[in-house]
Amino acid sequence: MSNRAETLKRIIDESQRHYAAYALFNQAMADHLGIHPTDLQCVALLDLEAGPVSTGEIARLTGLTPGSATRLVDRLEKAGLVVRHTDPADRRRALVALAPSAQARIGDAWETPGKAFAEVMESYSDAELAVIADYLRRAGAVGRAQAERLSKGA
Repeated sequence: MSNRAETLKRIIDESQRHYAAYALFNQAMADHLGIHPTDLQCVALLDLEAGPVSTGEIARLTGLTPGSATRLVDRLEKAGLVVRHTDPADRRRALVALAPSAQARIGDAWETPGKAFAEVMESYSDAELAVIADYLRRAGAVGRAQAERLSKGA
């Protein structure tokens, strides 16, 4: 096997291990916070958004049906993790944002893991970090596209 083929196999193998480890970590963090792993993923995605989003956008971000996204938002609101605001552009529509207390609660829970992940990144040069960031962005786009393809039965 060529060096490139060996490296590609190693990347695939390590990607599978990373995904499994992240799934375990996500479950453990959700358990620690007393919420469902899907709820935690939604909270993390909302934290990346520039502002409040519609429930339809949450459905798109999470891959849930609109009805499931509504139930997710209901659970998150009941848990005090999100707040609903009336959309100023369309008063019939609600927008969802993280509750300020949620940001502090999640931030506190992420303090130790965040430091551990930061230590890993400290060992890479700026150029290596740029490659890692590019790979994650591009692989994430492929993953989202393939999830959409599979969900449509293709």
